[in-house]
Amino acid sequence: MSDPLKWEKLSSKYLVREKWATLRVDACRMPDGTQIDDYYVLEYPDWVNAIAVTEDNEVLLIRQYRHAAEEVFLEVPGGCVDPGETPEQAVKRELLEETGYAFETLEPMGHVYANPSTAGNKTYSYLLTGGKKVQEQHLDGREEIEVLKVSIDELKDLLLNNKILQALHVTAILYGLNKLGLLK
Repeated sequence: MSDPLKWEKLSSKYLVREKWATLRVDACRMPDGTQIDDYYVLEYPDWVNAIAVTEDNEVLLIRQYRHAAEEVFLEVPGGCVDPGETPEQAVKRELLEETGYAFETLEPMGHVYANPSTAGNKTYSYLLTGGKKVQEQHLDGREEIEVLKVSIDELKDLLLNNKILQALHVTAILYGLNKLGLLK
């Protein structure tokens, strides 16, 4: 059954197709018959975010420079889902690459969209527990990442004092605190 609010996509044309960003323009028809000839859509791969709790009950955070904002951000570990990879595989791989930690358990916490008016990719959030350092970081050529360990109380304090500014990471932290039974 079709949703009466859903638009019909009439055509798509790619304007940019690059590894990290793809831009297409769609022609669409709204339910009332209005035609839109220039709806721009950014395509990105799906993303994963991890609330990563070590065996010592500390949460792993990372600090890294984000050029679009021209600032260093405090974030949760995560990254892109590679082609042919499940989100679960991606979050384990990203944690190992960015932090050197492997985890005993992985629990999905759901997914969100960063901005569904312009992009259709999903961001999956996971709670991982029982983390142990098993290797050194294995970063790609565009990453310089500092790994931090904080207590749950410190994580809450960082969140409530606006020290974590990446909106999708804030969402993952709230989901994680809820999953751990710490949101009351």
